[in-house]
Amino acid sequence: MTWTMNDAYPDPNVQVLDPGFLRYRLFHASVEKLADGCRWAEGPVWFGDGRYLLWSDLPNSRILRWDEASGAVSTFRAPSNYANGNTRDRQGRLVTCEHDSRRVTRTEYDGAITVLCDSYQGKRLNSPNDVVVARDGAIWFTDPPFGLLSYYEGHKDAQELPHGVYRLDPQTGAPSLVADTIPGPNGLAFSPDERTLYIVASRAEPREIRAYDVIDGVRLGNERVLINAGPGGTPDGFRVDVDGNLWCGWGMGSAELDGVRVFNPDGAPIGHIRLPERCANVCFGGRWRNRLFMAASHSLYALYVNTQGVAGG
Repeated sequence: MTWTMNDAYPDPNVQVLDPGFLRYRLFHASVEKLADGCRWAEGPVWFGDGRYLLWSDLPNSRILRWDEASGAVSTFRAPSNYANGNTRDRQGRLVTCEHDSRRVTRTEYDGAITVLCDSYQGKRLNSPNDVVVARDGAIWFTDPPFGLLSYYEGHKDAQELPHGVYRLDPQTGAPSLVADTIPGPNGLAFSPDERTLYIVASRAEPREIRAYDVIDGVRLGNERVLINAGPGGTPDGFRVDVDGNLWCGWGMGSAELDGVRVFNPDGAPIGHIRLPERCANVCFGGRWRNRLFMAASHSLYALYVNTQGVAGG
């Protein structure tokens, strides 16, 4: 796909929908394309200690690596069991959702892979989609059945559990089901104080981002709709900055909607980063966590912004 970086400042691809977004836009920063050649880019995660980014190329069953110092792209893992969402735990280890193997794994420092969860109450997980790690070390992940629907991002198989959201206890590793009524639970992220968990309901019509109170750090309550995506709105994965804004992968083949849509903590749209492809997921990285990396369909993009992602997000 042809992409030409904008030559003028400010970049017209960084759109201000509300004056509140002006403080986050760097007028002399442009959207940059870092890599292409993916079938469906997903799950970016930043490794500051190595100055590199990992992201999933889901249908190709591989995890790719982009190096900040050289700009080189290489294969980190293949096959990846159709890896989707990635994050790091509080010890810096890679945590990955795998569609084909229907499990959540951790990559140890020596490269060994530990299975964190592949079942609940004797039934196999569906196809873990996205994952975050709380300050206490608990791992929260979504488990829709998307990887069971075709051989393109997993394999056809029977669904044994409802659409679910799970928490893995940081001490015992035991899973607990924290939500089972969200249609197509997808991306998820905590507010900066971790008192709220946001989850995308990707099979709601229209799609929604729902907010939940995190009670005692272990369960969810007070469900409400924070963002109604409206016609054509397709939130997928997202991350939160230190001010509580949501930076959401967005779009479904529409020039007006493809990219990243930014919402303030009240759920009002304030900005949009226009891309030539639908964006699936994002993360903050770079030395100061002020560079937004965007996994968008076939490509990886980046933009420096005037805020920082929540540490650990």
